[in-house]
Amino acid sequence: MVKVGVVGASGYTGLELVKMLVAHPGFELTYLATTQGDTTIEALHPSLEKVITLPVEKADVAGVANACDLVFLALPHKASMGFAKGLIENGLKVVDLSADYRLELDTYEAHYCEHEDKDHLDEAVYALIEYYREELKNTDLAAGPGCYPTATLLGILPFIPYLEEGSPLFVDAKSGVSGAGKKLSETTHFVTVNDNIFAYNPLKHRHAPEIAEKIEKIHGVEMQVNFVPHLIPATRGELVSVYGTLKVDVDPLMILKEHYANDPFIRIREKPVDIKSTAGTHFCDIYAASNGRSLFVSSAIDNLLRGASSQAVAAANLMCGYDEGMGLPTIAYVP
Repeated sequence: MVKVGVVGASGYTGLELVKMLVAHPGFELTYLATTQGDTTIEALHPSLEKVITLPVEKADVAGVANACDLVFLALPHKASMGFAKGLIENGLKVVDLSADYRLELDTYEAHYCEHEDKDHLDEAVYALIEYYREELKNTDLAAGPGCYPTATLLGILPFIPYLEEGSPLFVDAKSGVSGAGKKLSETTHFVTVNDNIFAYNPLKHRHAPEIAEKIEKIHGVEMQVNFVPHLIPATRGELVSVYGTLKVDVDPLMILKEHYANDPFIRIREKPVDIKSTAGTHFCDIYAASNGRSLFVSSAIDNLLRGASSQAVAAANLMCGYDEGMGLPTIAYVP
């Protein structure tokens, strides 16, 4: 059994990690922490009462290093890099769910803040499982993709070689309110979200450069990504629609089926996807259609799981020599 911990156990992604790790056949959950500490996991998340009893410590590098072989960092950007640096230097494997290690240095500093751990940044492997599976088997530092980039990239990457050179991508993305985190704001207030839908940070959201950077790294193609996220009145789930221009007529579903033929957690759908069918699972559902040279691709994921926590566990599985799907949720929250 690999001893694992979660730093940042109070948030939604921290809760999802704990829920998977409690029953994971290859991981033993030995350490939980927040920036405050001095509580228990049942006090933070009453839904876990009679499921797990474990103290929640005040986050400390030495404490994590003494208790764990691998740690998940479910912290905000900037907070993660300080912990990760110390943990890596103590010989631990780290899976970071923040943005701190998922971007190239120039991209990160242009959209977040100055990076404090440049030495380890180049060692990080982007944990988009289907595209970096082999690299994850040989790293001690995995960087979880953002939820929007996960859904967008899984949908559009198979089509990049077929797109007209120089044509822009338009990404229309919609996410449940849990994607905004646990802290209340005016935007996520019930009165604002209920019976409502609205765009935020259109064409300026910092996930756009992440999508563009990964397209270039994987396919060597520079693309203009026009990204518009929306908040919808749902707790969880994410639906991303991408529009592009093809070089020639193609059969989009055939391209998807061939590209993901050996990927067990990608489901190619014959009709447009929905968020309910992936809620509570690690699956990504994808549909695509074309009208002449106009391409439509739509993908659905659970923003907290495939968009964060279950993708982190899949990366940890690969880093520890386990089967990629070990302990991952597959039964959707339906009806």
